[in-house]
Amino acid sequence: MTSVTVPGLLTELAGTRPSPDGTAALRAVLHARRLLTLKALLLRYERQRAELRPETCARFERDWSLLEAAERTDADAVREVVDYPLTGAWLTEALAAPPGPPFERHLAHLGGLAAAAAVRAGCRRGVTRVDPPHSLHLPGLGTLGGPADGPPRTAAPAYRDASAAWTPLAPLAGGAVLDDLDPYRVPASGIGPGALRAAERGRVDHERWSGLWRAAHALLAAAHPERAAETRATVRALVPLERPGLTAGPPISATRRAAPGAVLAEPPRDAGALADLLVHETHHTKLAALGEAVPLLRPGADTLHRVAWRPDPRPVSGVLQGAYAHLALLDLWWRARAGPAVPPGWRLHAHSRFEAHRDEVAEALSILRDSSELTSAGREFVRGMDRHLVRLGTLTRHPA
Repeated sequence: MTSVTVPGLLTELAGTRPSPDGTAALRAVLHARRLLTLKALLLRYERQRAELRPETCARFERDWSLLEAAERTDADAVREVVDYPLTGAWLTEALAAPPGPPFERHLAHLGGLAAAAAVRAGCRRGVTRVDPPHSLHLPGLGTLGGPADGPPRTAAPAYRDASAAWTPLAPLAGGAVLDDLDPYRVPASGIGPGALRAAERGRVDHERWSGLWRAAHALLAAAHPERAAETRATVRALVPLERPGLTAGPPISATRRAAPGAVLAEPPRDAGALADLLVHETHHTKLAALGEAVPLLRPGADTLHRVAWRPDPRPVSGVLQGAYAHLALLDLWWRARAGPAVPPGWRLHAHSRFEAHRDEVAEALSILRDSSELTSAGREFVRGMDRHLVRLGTLTRHPA
């Protein structure tokens, strides 16, 4: 992993402090988890191979062979594809799929994963087929359409030919992508109570998203350069959402547990709102990764509690997620309201948000302190959050 110890990591993360070592440690945890999930898919395939169609097995074997060849060529490049946030969403759905055709349909996505790995690794071999009239999605890169007629093509050479059927993802500053193509970016049931769906290509204003992204990161860099760097290192995909029908409400953002590092969001009103939600969702990813390294909650907990930022009662896990994300925002706003390089409008916004939410976070932390559903590590983590909130409240107050 890294030289960062678990107790040290708990202390560092409890205060929402961004650090390169902490980010590297959490990415190592997520990578280990991703490899275990990928191995689980291979084991399920091997157990059920006799029940699958011969052509499904042949294609899976070719795709897995291509993935292995790409790893021998450039292991780091393959890791980028395996660790891409929406690869986790695919693996989760594939493992949960019923046997038979549903499972086979999910297995076919391995072809795009292998092709993306081969492209990134510069692997000359490209045996993943793109059959007409189908398409193949390469996670983190884009979608390759099948030829309208003629024989099937191999995916990696077809990508390198830059054919007219290639639809790339839009890059965002800092190495992330605006992902409006991946078939696994939003679950079939949608996101949140409003069942928000993934916005489709053609309905996404790439120019506006890209401008907001750059402006949001400029605000973060002006307020807290280390937090801006942490956000760039953590968020690898931005997935636009849209509401079905004519439903209305405040913009929603989310992080899927199966896809940490992908921020799902409706278009925010401005760059400041995007900066806030990027920090908010980054801390959902951090807490999810920490929970993989050390359990913070006891299993089976189901007590519900009211928190100020949600209309519905939340389990202790939800209280912890919300309190942690809002504590990070308090830290950001405390810095932003005093930052000499921060634009005056956002400085005023930060001051008002800090004053409005400080007591709400304190109330959520009191729920967590009194809960019996935390492990010993979880209690230590909450104590660290508490100490950081106290520091924010006792530091010199900045004028509005």
